[in-house]
Amino acid sequence: MKMLSTSLHEFETAAELEKYIIENENVMVCGGRMGPMCIPVYDLMEELEEDRSNIKFAVMAFDSPEAGIIRNDPACRGFMGLPFTMYYKNGKVAHATSSIQNMQQVTTVLDEHFGA
Repeated sequence: MKMLSTSLHEFETAAELEKYIIENENVMVCGGRMGPMCIPVYDLMEELEEDRSNIKFAVMAFDSPEAGIIRNDPACRGFMGLPFTMYYKNGKVAHATSSIQNMQQVTTVLDEHFGA
C-alpha cells in the first residue's frame, strides 16, 4: 500500500530496499512524509528520474517501522529535519542528507557520487 503520493517507486519493507540497492548500482532513496520539506525533494526526484537513467529513484515512508533502515543508519546520526535522503553506490551508503534540498544541491551529490 503506497503511503506517499508520488510517481516514484516506494519501498514498504527494509528487505525490499536492501534487495534494490544490491541489484542497482546507483540509488537515491528519500525517507519522508507528505510534508512541506519532503514534497519538493520528491518533485526534484521525479524530474531527475527522466534525465538520469543511470540512477534509480525511490521513496520510503519515514514513519513506517521498516524505515528504521534509513532512520538508524550511522550516516544519519544527528539528522534533525525530514526528509532523510540516502544515496547508495554498489550496495553501500555513498552519501546522506537531511532536510529540504534544492535541485543544485541534489545534482551536486548525484554528479559527485554517480557521475554526470
